[in-house]
Order: sequence, then structure tokens, then C-alpha cells
Amino acid sequence: MKKQFLFSLKKTKFPLFVCLLLIVSSPALFAQTKDESSVRSILQHQQEAWNNGQIDDFMQGYWKNDSLMFIGKSGITYGWQQTLDNYKKGYPDTAAMGKLKFTLLHLKPLAPDYYFVVGQWYLTRSIGNIGGTFTLLFRKINGQWRIIADHSS
Repeated sequence: MKKQFLFSLKKTKFPLFVCLLLIVSSPALFAQTKDESSVRSILQHQQEAWNNGQIDDFMQGYWKNDSLMFIGKSGITYGWQQTLDNYKKGYPDTAAMGKLKFTLLHLKPLAPDYYFVVGQWYLTRSIGNIGGTFTLLFRKINGQWRIIADHSS
């Protein structure tokens, strides 16, 4: 009886160890860094601002600088103001804006002050749905994450 008990105890040690290891390490496996959370928060705020018809508020995620780079179907645009003007020209009203949905595919820190994001965007609109893919380069400037380059197609 004693042998059987010891054998049974040995068999249960490994699964118990594995379970304990998973419990201890799971927060580390699934936790987002503070920086990733900040980047995700900016994109969530942009989505909400767009869906409320507030392009000016949507633009808060971008670096307010003449060196901001936006690459789209018309080529490269430099500058925060020019990017805002292009958004307002291309999406003059809420019917043109529709409802925005971002799907984030990859978020990768490149350095302590740079983050790279790949995702998809989709507009549901009464005048016809459209969508595409984007890459964003974020930079931490004065402690705040901002989009410094956007390539959307």
C-alpha cells in the first residue's frame, strides 16, 4: 500500500508542477507593456473620435509637426496640418467618414521610444464600404506616444 501511494504521488508531481508554472508565468505571457497599452489606447481613441465625426480629435494621435509623414494613394504628404486638410477634403461629412474599425495585427517595440504597428482599417458607409491596410511608426515625444509616419492603403 505504501509503494502504491508513493507511485501515485510521483505521478501527480509533474502535472502539479506544470500547473503551478503556468499560473506563475501566465501574467508575463499575456501582459501588455505600458507602452503597448498606450499605443493601443491612442488607436482606440482615434477610432472613437472618427466614429463621432471628429476628425480634429482623431488627429490628436499624430505628431503635430511639419515632419509628420503620411503615405497614401496620392503619394507622400508632409505635415500635421496638410494631413488634417487632406482628411477633411477626403471625408467632408459623416456619410463619407462612416464607421471606422481598426484590426491590429502586429505591435512591436523597435526601441524604447519607437513602436511599429501593422493593422487593417475598415469603413462601413452608406455610400459604399472601403478598407485597407496600414503601417504606423510611433515615437515617444516628451513622454507621449505619437504617430510620426502613417502608410495607409
